[in-house]
Amino acid sequence: MTESMGHRRELRFWGWGYADEELSTPELATLDHLVELLGGSEGGQPTPELGEFDLRAPRIKAPAALEHLVSTTPYDRVTHGYGKSFADLIRMQARQMPNPPDLVAFPKTEDDIHALMDFAADQGAALIPFGGGSSVCGGVETAVEGDYSCVISVDLQYMNKVLEIDHSSRAALIEGGALGPELEAALKPHKLTLRHFPQSFQFSTLGGWIATRAGGHFATNYTHIDDFVENVRMITPAGVMESRRLPGSGAGPSPDRMMIGSEGTLGFITRAWMRLQYRPTFRASASVKFAGMTDAVAAVRAISQAGLFPSNCRLLDPVEGLMNGVGDGTTALLVLAFESADHPLDAWMARTLELVADHGGSWDQEAVRRSLAGSAAQEEGEHRQGAAGDWRNQFLRAPYGRNYLTPLGVIADTFETAITWDKFDAFYAGIRERLGKTLKEVTGSDAIDRKS
Repeated sequence: MTESMGHRRELRFWGWGYADEELSTPELATLDHLVELLGGSEGGQPTPELGEFDLRAPRIKAPAALEHLVSTTPYDRVTHGYGKSFADLIRMQARQMPNPPDLVAFPKTEDDIHALMDFAADQGAALIPFGGGSSVCGGVETAVEGDYSCVISVDLQYMNKVLEIDHSSRAALIEGGALGPELEAALKPHKLTLRHFPQSFQFSTLGGWIATRAGGHFATNYTHIDDFVENVRMITPAGVMESRRLPGSGAGPSPDRMMIGSEGTLGFITRAWMRLQYRPTFRASASVKFAGMTDAVAAVRAISQAGLFPSNCRLLDPVEGLMNGVGDGTTALLVLAFESADHPLDAWMARTLELVADHGGSWDQEAVRRSLAGSAAQEEGEHRQGAAGDWRNQFLRAPYGRNYLTPLGVIADTFETAITWDKFDAFYAGIRERLGKTLKEVTGSDAIDRKS
């Protein structure tokens, strides 16, 4: 069998992460407890093998001029057929992929993309942009309807470099195929960071973040990719579309805003100028417990409306804290963090904890003191200690748990929503009530109401 044409470490084609990376013993213990709570099945399904997928033969053959860019190996075709949603994982477990890509292309230059577009136009083929493959909304799926004769998945992993750094403007020109760790590693020697950490950070790309209007792990100020984009360059069927690189503009419709969130429908994002920040050297974190969610929510509202702008302000209810391995299921947990490359954070943390105390929160004062004293020694992207570090590490590791839970019949997924503060309490209670009712009807479990 021909080897994959990709240059990166082998991915787990049927699930999340790298093929050779497994869950740790503590992570497995937490997941086993969750399975016990939710009543998952024992044993589960065996791990899928590539040979179990009955892939239809490619309906198209690349011309000689493009053969060096194209793969038809089972690994490449299966890996590029779905994203990483729960539905995708279920279909992988069922060994079902009726619509694999006919070809997987690995362009290395914009000229390669233009050539692929010309070929696709001649053949009536659909082109699907593929970054890291972490899509949970069907964005990379190759089941295409209509008049298309076949499908080519176009993987931009070779276009992954930081091309230029503007130190005075604190910005960098980065290719769209760069994974989160790749671009951060290139920026680190310059003491700079993009500081965008979605949960898919390890396995998603800059182009994918821009195309999907990705949100990051940080809670306030700069958290959405929109905040970082200065300019975007996109290859479209009609030619090159590129916005001007400006610090700001109020002149008519913004072309950036049309490309940001375009979800791969307009073309391939090949590079973008991105606003950067200096790597933080001061950090402070705290883990705050509340007896109930009402007081916890009131504390978060007070913090957010005080203009303190913590880098992390994430509230977990008792069950969510337990399921994520950062709480014991008896209290609501607020993870707080501040960071700066300019100044100590004692005053910001002190004022935040005053607001927390006003609403009945409690915390380990010694742990906060240690976080302030040792903040300069910690580096972003490395394993960090303390409440914020523990949460961030767990946040990035959580998707690996789905590889273990899905074969056992446990749905582990998220949905996002937003609501104004005045309606939050009723909204939260309604969501819990409906989730609990549905969970009990389907599984017989009342785990959402348990406190341990």
